[in-house]
Amino acid sequence: MTDAELNCKRSVEIDGEHLTIEDIVSVARNKCSVKLSEKAKKNVQKSREVVDTFSREGRKIYGVTTGVGAFKDVFLSPQQIEEFQANLVKSHSSGVGNPLPEEIVRAAMLLRANSLAKGYSGVRVEVIETLCEMINKGVHPVVPEKGSVGASGDLAPLAHITLVMTGEGEAFYRGERMSGGDAMRKAGIKPIALSAKEGLALINGTAVTTAIGVLALYDAENVLKCADIAAAMTLEALCGIEKAFDEKIHKLRPYPGQAKCAENIRRLIKNSGILSCEKCRDSQYKRVQDAYSLRCVPQVHGAARDAVDYVRKILEIEINSVTDNPLVFTDPPEVLSGGNFHGQPIAIAMDLLGIALATVGNISERRIARILDPHLNEGLPAFLVPKEKGGLCSGYMLAQYTAAALVSENKVLAHPASVDSIPTSANQEDHVSMSTLAARKAREIIKNVECIIAIELLCAAQGMYFRIKEYGVHAGEGTQAAYDCLREHGIHPLEEDRKIYEDIEKVCKLVHTGELVKAVENKVGKLN
Repeated sequence: MTDAELNCKRSVEIDGEHLTIEDIVSVARNKCSVKLSEKAKKNVQKSREVVDTFSREGRKIYGVTTGVGAFKDVFLSPQQIEEFQANLVKSHSSGVGNPLPEEIVRAAMLLRANSLAKGYSGVRVEVIETLCEMINKGVHPVVPEKGSVGASGDLAPLAHITLVMTGEGEAFYRGERMSGGDAMRKAGIKPIALSAKEGLALINGTAVTTAIGVLALYDAENVLKCADIAAAMTLEALCGIEKAFDEKIHKLRPYPGQAKCAENIRRLIKNSGILSCEKCRDSQYKRVQDAYSLRCVPQVHGAARDAVDYVRKILEIEINSVTDNPLVFTDPPEVLSGGNFHGQPIAIAMDLLGIALATVGNISERRIARILDPHLNEGLPAFLVPKEKGGLCSGYMLAQYTAAALVSENKVLAHPASVDSIPTSANQEDHVSMSTLAARKAREIIKNVECIIAIELLCAAQGMYFRIKEYGVHAGEGTQAAYDCLREHGIHPLEEDRKIYEDIEKVCKLVHTGELVKAVENKVGKLN
């Protein structure tokens, strides 16, 4: 990461109460800085005083003066407390697999800091400030992606983050992988020595699951807009019947997502010269109604929208929650053991997110297949290659194969993780959520759907090209903006075979970065 990337003008202040999904994306992807609010510092200090007092008094407190999990009944002497916290982090650093992406690690550190900032975890202020400093200076712990069952939160991945805070483990710093101690030294950050409760507080929470989930949600909301854009473009390319999107129909089944999607389509195809062309009208009259993949776009995309709205509500609660154990209260002073670390709410939401987006990919692939099939595409050339080149050239034939492969993979990934549970810690933790797996699967599904939608955009633009060329008209206000965006980014009409993967990669980037949505919204206003 360069100095310019680290020098983001916006700073996100955390207090455990007001963090937003957009804040998290700003820190994770745009390298915005983080600071702890003054009010939060006071609350954190009060909580810490309770831990210090109870520790001196030798009270039996889970994870402070006792072991954890099945070792909950083992009492620790005052001389063992700090050693235990260090041992806890080392022993729990047991993850495997590829390192999580930098943006997820940044989001996870932010979420852990924000939860601790609420003032119920009993850590010192400097612990949270160290996390903030690591974010701001670009010290990104190497966090293996696998190893959490979402029970006492994300124990293994969070332990890998905490290791680096203590000067151990591994981290990425300015693009180079090195020891955690070297990364902290080069960044000018003093490692911390863990005191009572702090190791447990840092590793016991849902921060990694939630980090993956927040970024996946953000991408899902964007790809849903792209799916509406792609569907509208395909509708025009296939001379679809726009009456299916009439507001009167959708008022009779008033799901919010359905109504929003139908409105988006109407705005995107507004003033379409293609759909108002006499040849298109003749084709529409003969068909009476379209196949489901066109006619039922609001019902399918809309159902996904409503599911995504539910996921957002869950994540907005989670990002400002306290999710470790035990919890430290100051009025009156007491320490209570509970189960806020359990990832089940997020696990169910992430499974839902994956299922919802998988269905969006499913219906998109069916539109791709339809627009390429000369028996179904209302007079367009087979596989969208100029008719005189058909046979010599294959056009977008294999692009549909890729979409089909991704859709099939999504069906496997969409199997819910949240219904599974394998007991851990000698049956002390006898029900676990598998929330991190659910989040990782949802993220992978969304990445696949971005590519599926990109392929539909490619095919739809090629179909629109033939209509515009033949009829001498323009497309709708939004669809024309999307068409122009693709052309401006080097996606030219396909006149003969070329390396399709290069086009897919370009359009995937336009989808993922939000550039396509921005180009369209600049013309038609903000989409639902």
